[in-house]
Amino acid sequence: MTTKKYIKLILILGSLTALGPFSIDMYLPGFSGIARDLNTTVAKVSMSLSSYFIGISAGQLLYGPLLDRFGRKKPLFVGLMVYILASLGCIFVTDIDTFIGLRFLQAVGSCAATVASVAMVRDLFPVKDIPKVFSMLMLVVGLSPMLAPTIGGYVTSDYGWHTVFFILMCMGIVILIASQIGLPNTHKPDTSISLKPKPIITNFLKVVKEPQFFTYAFTGAVSFSGLFTYVASSPIVFMDIFEVDAKIYGWIFAFMSLSFIGASQLNSFLLRKFSSEQMIFGALITQSVISIVFLILAINNLLGLYETIGMLFIYLACLGISNPNTAGLTMAPFAKNAGSASALMGAIQLGLGAIASFAVGVFVKNSIIPMVAIMTTTTITAFIILNIGKRFIKEKVAISNNDEAGMIH
Repeated sequence: MTTKKYIKLILILGSLTALGPFSIDMYLPGFSGIARDLNTTVAKVSMSLSSYFIGISAGQLLYGPLLDRFGRKKPLFVGLMVYILASLGCIFVTDIDTFIGLRFLQAVGSCAATVASVAMVRDLFPVKDIPKVFSMLMLVVGLSPMLAPTIGGYVTSDYGWHTVFFILMCMGIVILIASQIGLPNTHKPDTSISLKPKPIITNFLKVVKEPQFFTYAFTGAVSFSGLFTYVASSPIVFMDIFEVDAKIYGWIFAFMSLSFIGASQLNSFLLRKFSSEQMIFGALITQSVISIVFLILAINNLLGLYETIGMLFIYLACLGISNPNTAGLTMAPFAKNAGSASALMGAIQLGLGAIASFAVGVFVKNSIIPMVAIMTTTTITAFIILNIGKRFIKEKVAISNNDEAGMIH
């Protein structure tokens, strides 16, 4: 593969990967404006975030089999068309319930891009290059939550929130054209793959029954729902309670993303000295202590804007360390069913994220206590799941340094 072709493929796959994070984060600074224009509350607007997470969660399970059955490009084309039309609908929306529904459709559409990009990395690159390609794509995913709300903050302040959805629609169109022209047909349609519910469900059940899968998938997903709680609460906490404007909010959100990205980079350095299990255990204990202290301070009204940012920064750093490790150990036992395992892990994570962000819409109104209470509960629950689940794992499959799965007794 020539360098030029390699760069072109990385750019297109990177833009497919970035579409989801941009769609989640770019409209956050517009929450107050959306609430005002659609005659509703910011808490009700945050339900559009829950519907988005439900859409991605369902989409993960839907596209896995479709991409194998019909090849990569057809489902990707259909998904991006759904995304473009839903974004267009969001520009002209006049009531909150339609908006929440359109966000669900937008998510189902953008999910095609996310799942297809992962599948195409497996198709296009030799096995030894895959980790390197994924780290490049992760950098794109990492930069998106820093850039998206900052850009969104400026666009919202200067041109209004409708313009954000116009920009997302244009992104969808550019990505659709680039992927149809620039990406090769990497996977021939496979008619042997059944789209009947029964074999698909049987395959998923086989994955869930693996003790290592359910222990680490649920530990990771429950603790990670703290991040979804933060994302859904942040417009209410910063713009309503602490009364910062949309531009400043965009910068605060970008600063918080540094914590998560920095910690996940630190993680690869720490893995030279510690095992993934030790990293997860250490991160969850630290996170539990931080969230309990955070809750005590919130209840006693001892938190200003800067203290809140500081506590959230440390909390998100713990997630940046535990998340890559729980994902690695969740996927380790599956050489054969990797696609199903990956889709199921994503669906569990986003499904729980949707529940957490839904709880935010119900409880977080004019105090940060409910947000911190939800985050404390998810962290401690994850720690309990980890310690109970470990007892069921008879033979642990670990990722050794040369990236091959090895049995450890």
